[in-house]
Amino acid sequence: MRSGRFLCSLIAGLALHALVAQGQSVRSLVHEGNDQYEEENFDGAEINYRKALEKEHDLVQGHFNLGDALHKQGKYEDAVQEFERVAREARQPETKAFAHYNMGNSRFEAQQYEEAIASYIEALKLDPADEDTKYNLSLALKRLEQQQQQQQQQQGEGENKEKDQQEKDQEQQEQQQNQDRDRKAEKERDEQKEQERKPAKQQPKKMSRADAERILEVLKNSEKEIQKKLKARQAVRPKGEKDW
Repeated sequence: MRSGRFLCSLIAGLALHALVAQGQSVRSLVHEGNDQYEEENFDGAEINYRKALEKEHDLVQGHFNLGDALHKQGKYEDAVQEFERVAREARQPETKAFAHYNMGNSRFEAQQYEEAIASYIEALKLDPADEDTKYNLSLALKRLEQQQQQQQQQQGEGENKEKDQQEKDQEQQEQQQNQDRDRKAEKERDEQKEQERKPAKQQPKKMSRADAERILEVLKNSEKEIQKKLKARQAVRPKGEKDW
């Protein structure tokens, strides 16, 4: 993607011009930060910009250059915060447009394409003829479309995996049910075989009326014979027993 705004020459000039009346120490810190930025020592540039801002908190150009140094280090969220402040506090429309443009670039690198698009649109409102902003906006729109397609594809794959898992779980459940049913049927067959091996109980035959009457008659005759024997014993006295 085209940057076109991270070469600090213009901003450095603005910063130094604004710092003439602010004292040599602040100006020297910003100047040293710019030199380190040009040498791609972005960590050192950040340190010097922060030192300058400790002395002059509201220095717009200082926040702008600090945002550049943070962006170069991949600290995109921190860079966005600096550019947002510049966009709020800068008085010149051109500086505001630059801030929105760089904010869009930081968000683009963080793959926050929707937010990047919004930043580029704000930049174009302030500078409609800027070709770099138009180019980056079109690129962000393409990346957003690709990102959404990828997310939809991943979502579809996730749904397919979930569906496959559900089918697998259902299949396992059916297999378990079949196994339980087979074990139950086998148990019932074993019980039935066990019952068949046991000897059948003889059912008592029903007694006919004639048989019942004969048995009663026999019992009656037997009872009479028993009574006769008992009486005979009672009639016989033991020998030597006296009759009182």
